Amino acid sequence: MIAIIKYNAGNIRSVENALSRLGYKCSVTDDRDEIMNAEKVILPGVGEASSAMNYLRERKLDMLIASLSQPVLGICLGLQLMCSYSEEGKTRCLDIFDAAVKLFPGTDKVPHMGWNNFNSLKGEIFNGISPGDDVYYVHSYYAEVCPCTSAICSYILPFSAAMKKDNFYATQFHPEKSADIGERILKNFLEL
Repeated sequence: MIAIIKYNAGNIRSVENALSRLGYKCSVTDDRDEIMNAEKVILPGVGEASSAMNYLRERKLDMLIASLSQPVLGICLGLQLMCSYSEEGKTRCLDIFDAAVKLFPGTDKVPHMGWNNFNSLKGEIFNGISPGDDVYYVHSYYAEVCPCTSAICSYILPFSAAMKKDNFYATQFHPEKSADIGERILKNFLEL
């Protein structure tokens, strides 16, 4: 079973639908046992960092997520929550990736929304994906490029389009909204 972590963030339905199209069953849950026993875990997200972290802390899911040994995929806000710190709400996050999340500079081009590419791809979730392929982004905050960066996008400045450390994977873009390329990335993750 695939566990999609419920933490009052948006976009869960899109992730559920994408998994269903790929033939996978999933459960949307904040139950610790269900998450611990899942084959794969997805931390989706559209929302605000401090509210999301408060929800996770109240249920002690913050400690649980960081301790998981099965493959875990963070999406958008999920990637940001896996970092050390977010400027959004001055929030301490899960500290899986040693990187800060910052607000894009300038207000005239924020949020970064729509199709954009990525490059410098590293890791098995990018099998069959080419540098320069377009994926769908919607975000005002970005994770810095760091040693855990597994793909880079440039918008105003270079940022982590994807990150990886051990069994933790994350994408700033939305694979569930990124057509065939996104479905391939999700399938690669689900087949790990």
